Amino acid sequence: MTSRTTQIITGLIGLGIFATFIIGLSHSISTGFAGFEGGLPFAIIAGFVLCLAVYDFFDEAVRKKPTDNSTDNNKQ
Repeated sequence: MTSRTTQIITGLIGLGIFATFIIGLSHSISTGFAGFEGGLPFAIIAGFVLCLAVYDFFDEAVRKKPTDNSTDNNKQ
């Protein structure tokens, strides 16, 4: 189990690399042969995927989770 600080640091590094790749790919599509109108659908999808990645990072690494020591909630 990794510490919360380690999860935040590695998550930010990974999110930064992922965002750089996706934004660069979207930029190259929009300025290349496809043009702005051809690259717009990809840019919208890429923006949505980046939002999902940021939310997942926040949910997994930043937000404090309640501690639950039980492994099975169905047991009584």
